Order: sequence, then structure tokens, then C-alpha cells
Amino acid sequence: MSVLTTSPDRIRLGSDLDVGRIGYGAMHLTGPGMWGPYPDPARAVSVLRRAVDLGVEFIDTADCYGPGDNERIIREALHPYPEQLVICTKGGLLRRGPSDWTLPGQEYITPLGRPAYLRQQVEMSLRNLGVERIGLYQLHSIDPLVPLAEQLGALTEMRAEGKIHHIGISGQPEVTREELSQAGEFADIVAVENLYNVADRTGDAALDYAERNGMAFIPWFPLGHGQLVGPGSPLAGVAAQCGASVSQLALAWLLWRSPATLLIPGTTSIAHLEENMKAARISLTKDDLRLIDAAVAGGTLAERRPVKDRG
Repeated sequence: MSVLTTSPDRIRLGSDLDVGRIGYGAMHLTGPGMWGPYPDPARAVSVLRRAVDLGVEFIDTADCYGPGDNERIIREALHPYPEQLVICTKGGLLRRGPSDWTLPGQEYITPLGRPAYLRQQVEMSLRNLGVERIGLYQLHSIDPLVPLAEQLGALTEMRAEGKIHHIGISGQPEVTREELSQAGEFADIVAVENLYNVADRTGDAALDYAERNGMAFIPWFPLGHGQLVGPGSPLAGVAAQCGASVSQLALAWLLWRSPATLLIPGTTSIAHLEENMKAARISLTKDDLRLIDAAVAGGTLAERRPVKDRG
């Protein structure tokens, strides 16, 4: 089995949800530290509506962004939702405040996968988003203290009840190939969301597994952070040769890397949103790919790879 693509620009989730391969990650439409509401709600609404106008058919969020505020601003901006729009939300990751994810290497990444908690969070997301069924619901982080069968079992039960359409699994920083294989024993997994980008390819094995087994692979931090796309980016020279911005080049590489990739670049800028959506137009030659590999070789780019714990 291989990932289902209907064209180079589209991907199928499960057997029935067909979406464009460049979606939108809404996480940053929250307050500082992804805590509380976005300080300019009208701007957040404008960005979300512009995303849909530009053809975005997949929006990624999570119950812990806010918590809850991110889901609610999506509802405010887009409800009633366009028929083709798939909203993916996630549950099973705790928060304690706006400083949770601000110190590289010291992030508060604490999963909670007890079935009763996951059931509660699904119900809250249904309310926040204003829907009767969530298009794609992901276990946000595997809880090592709860059998995976129980965590995914709770979501499978809610799928049977009609509250979840498709089930996915997310990693902090990643779900391994072995974990994906195990997860498939307990649920029909249609997507996996891992940290992955042109400079951090630790998740290659999981991506290849997803492609072979018909799962969409959703890279978070698709543009890395800091040096990858900021001033002095090692990709700047290659991007200029390709007539692209660094962000467009990094996204185009992800689209090239596998037909299974479903991108969710996030931004609070309409201009950057419009720029990101044009990444699908960029063609990469073999020479371009060699130059990209050379530019990021050596692993010197600063990356944030959180380690989950129980707080």
C-alpha cells in the first residue's frame, strides 16, 4: 500500500478526504507562548479567511493551543465551515503556562493519555470548533504510562460514535517507525505529525513508513526556526538561484521529498501566507537538490528537539 495522491498537489486522508498538500498551521494565532487568545482577534480572523480564499483545505490546531483559544478563533473566523475544509485538532498534551515551550531543551512536554481524559478533550474540541465530528483527530503525544492500546482505543470508540472521522498520531518531537507500526495494530492511522524539515531529517524512517502504508506525513516546524529561514540562512543562495524565498524553497523541498507530505506552515502575516502558498509552483532540479543538501550538511543549524516527560 502506498500513500494516496490524486495529483502532485493533492493528498488523500484515509479513503475519502482529498485536500491540497499545502495547509495552514494555526498555532501562532494565540497569545505569547501559545497561551491565551491572540492579541489582535480581527487580524487572526483575516489570516484564517485569507488562507481559505487562497485554497487552504487543511487547518491544523490542538486543544492545548491557548488552551482552547486557537480552536475558538478558527470557529469565529470560518464557521460554518466550507465543505472541503478539513480541520485537524489534537489532544493528550498538558500545559502549565506560557513558558512551557520557550527554553530549548527544557520544554514542558507532558503527555496525558488516560482514556477518560482523551474523551473529555475530544468533547471540548467538538464544542470549541462547533462541529459534531472532527475531520482528523490526533493523539498529540504518546503517554508512556498508559498502554497505547488504551489511548488509541478511546479514540477508536469515539470514531465509532461518529465524533471523530479519522485518527492520527503526533510526536514530541516524533513518532518512530516502530511506534507507528504498533499504533496500526490498535487503530486505523491515516496521518502522523512529526518534527521534520530540510535541516532535521531524523524522521526519515517514519516518513518512509508512512508513505509505504498510506499515511499522510505532516511535518511540524516545516521551516525549522532561527537560522534555517532567518537572516544568514545557508539556503539563501540556493533560493535566489531558484527565484524563490528561503521559506518557499524549504517548503518545496518537503513537497519533493515524498508524495506523503502534507504541509502546515504557520504565520500571522497574510503576506507570508501568500508567499508560502506559492511554494507548490517551484520545481527543483537534481542540481538544486545537491546544493540544498550541501547547504544544510553538518548539522550545525540550531534545532529544538523537545523531550517529553511527566513534569
